[in-house]
Amino acid sequence: MPYLGGEDTVRELRRALSNPNVQSDQLRYRNTILKVIRAMSQGVDVSGLFSDMVKACATVDIVQKKLVYVFLCSYAALNPELSLLVINTLRKDCQDPNPMVRSLALRNMTNLRLPSLMEYVEQPLTAGLRDRAACVRRVAVLGWAKLHNLQPNSEIDAAVVNELYSLLRDPDPVVMVNCLRALEEILKEEGGIAINKPITHHLLNRLKESDVWGQCEVLRILQRYRPQSEDELFDILSLLDASLVSPHPQVMAATLSLFLSLCSGLPAVSLAALERVRGPLLAACGSVSRELRFTALCHIQLLLRSLPGLMGAHYKRFFCGYAEPAYIKQRKMQVLVELVNDDNVTMLLDELKGYCTDVNTDTAQAAISAIGRIGRSYSDRCLEILTGLLALKQEHITSAVVQTMRDLVWVCPQCSDTVCLALEGCEETLQDSQGRQALLWLLGVYGEQVSSAPYTLEVFIDGVRSEVSLGVKMELLTTTMRLFLCRPAETQDMLGRLLHYCIEEEPDMCVRDQALLYYRLLHCGIEETQKVLQGRRSDPSLGVLIGRPSEPISQWACSFNTLEPLRQGTVETDSTISASRCTDASADVPASSIAAPLSLSLSPALSPEEFERLWLQRQVLHSEQEQIQFPAIPHCSPQSLQAAMQLVNIQTLAFTPPHTLPWRVYLYTHTQHAGDSPHITLILGELLYTGEEELKVTLKQQPRDDKALKGFLSILTTVLHTLVTQLVWFIAR
Repeated sequence: MPYLGGEDTVRELRRALSNPNVQSDQLRYRNTILKVIRAMSQGVDVSGLFSDMVKACATVDIVQKKLVYVFLCSYAALNPELSLLVINTLRKDCQDPNPMVRSLALRNMTNLRLPSLMEYVEQPLTAGLRDRAACVRRVAVLGWAKLHNLQPNSEIDAAVVNELYSLLRDPDPVVMVNCLRALEEILKEEGGIAINKPITHHLLNRLKESDVWGQCEVLRILQRYRPQSEDELFDILSLLDASLVSPHPQVMAATLSLFLSLCSGLPAVSLAALERVRGPLLAACGSVSRELRFTALCHIQLLLRSLPGLMGAHYKRFFCGYAEPAYIKQRKMQVLVELVNDDNVTMLLDELKGYCTDVNTDTAQAAISAIGRIGRSYSDRCLEILTGLLALKQEHITSAVVQTMRDLVWVCPQCSDTVCLALEGCEETLQDSQGRQALLWLLGVYGEQVSSAPYTLEVFIDGVRSEVSLGVKMELLTTTMRLFLCRPAETQDMLGRLLHYCIEEEPDMCVRDQALLYYRLLHCGIEETQKVLQGRRSDPSLGVLIGRPSEPISQWACSFNTLEPLRQGTVETDSTISASRCTDASADVPASSIAAPLSLSLSPALSPEEFERLWLQRQVLHSEQEQIQFPAIPHCSPQSLQAAMQLVNIQTLAFTPPHTLPWRVYLYTHTQHAGDSPHITLILGELLYTGEEELKVTLKQQPRDDKALKGFLSILTTVLHTLVTQLVWFIAR
């Protein structure tokens, strides 16, 4: 917001700058200029003082020059004509005997960023490359990069490029690194700087002369080089050996990334490099900087995918501190789950049990979820802890425990007896929709083992009119139907009341359509109903988390020392289990159609206008067409199809009316892989039925990811298969 006293302030400053008495006193003149800079930082529009500030350039006081140059660079774009006056002063300063003045003048000539002044800048920059002072050469090298960035379509003189290449051997290490950065920018369209054998060995031999970020820049650029022989490869690795255990985490990470790139064909050498960085990574986990600790934890998770036992002896280093932020605690718990073995499982579970009562609800729920993941291999010990947590009668703890038990029995059905005993009475504490949905799912699948299941459902059914969660209502319908199939005498009356309410009074169309589906399904007979509703009770395709086989380093090496590990969640996300469980009604779905490592998300949301714009941009999206035999799909209602798609986070945007030809549906989702090189991609889709026996699916991507495309198509096929199974009776009628 502009400063309210701006006009009066500018008037007073102009009067002071033009006062001869002020100009004759160097200290007063500098203080006046400082007031101008202070007013500029407060939001006052002081561009009207440009001509007065130009006059203030002509001074031998270097502090005053810096202040004036800050002002001129900020307002040069608003006064392009008056900026010509500044160029004359700057060109004169480029010949000053003081190297500080010369470097300052060169820096601000390029910071003016006016294309009309570029012809006046080239000659001083060329002279600056040959200056005897290193500080001037540093600025001149980066000045050429700024010049190219200002006019990207103009060609830089080949002589300048050659001179920048020659400056790679400059005795000043900063000049050398600046040349790398400048050549990367100037030669971007050609693939960046050309790295050959002499340049590579020269940079490696001078690596220790550079500062931390200079070393990181050199190591990043050297990833393009490929040794010409095995002897040369090991010579390079020998030069990098000291940097691999550098006390600076940035250098260590950049060096390991280069190691993995060079040794992609030597897995034994790569594993040895991972062993060597254990110490620096553990030291980074104890850093004072929270950001550095979090980054180290994320990269340790990558390493554990190939070396599960790398940090096994140091598991205590990942215990959470009381004052640590929640995001670090949650990431440490994910690492602890990876380090569980027979020797430390008791101590780790005791530690995680203490986190379950953390004052931060997200941390407490993350600890409970971690215990559940460990329970896939140590079910008895974990179930004992989870059952004890239910006795606390805390709302968020009970909800997290019930959800964890639901996921646990999905992977380990042998735990169902203990889980069913623990469910007695926990419905009184559950308040959030996710916890109630988990409880209802357990009652529907294992209702015959829970003696109080009908009475618990009756409480839900009696309060269905006041229920606000759509998910709870739909889960309640499915649970009541499943419980009716195994305990009809106790459930028949309440099922009738629930179906009557959902069909006659429920305002939401998705709930009403699902109730109608179940009502008509019951008319087809109990046997047909059981085929649809009594599907799998667990997913055999989900393996246990502990003791999984190690992955090749090549699957994640390209994402090491990038931002990808920071965005990546757990190795096996809970959404994967939820997506698989949503389709458990179709028991005969092929196992190959379940895409375990893929997660779908509706965020960020896409408007119909944005969808249309992206759909028409065929040159930037990848298109894939697949023929699927689902002729029954066009007979379903749009609401039923939308509800089915939303269960797996696929958003439908537009429909054509049922039974019309051609029949179309447009949909979108965002996919993210938890496996190798995780990244997010947008998928747009069109379902088209023209009256033939096959449904045509057209998919478009941005950016392209073939693995994500196949995984999404697998999930989409599973959902459509489930809908066909449930709609076949209605088509027959």
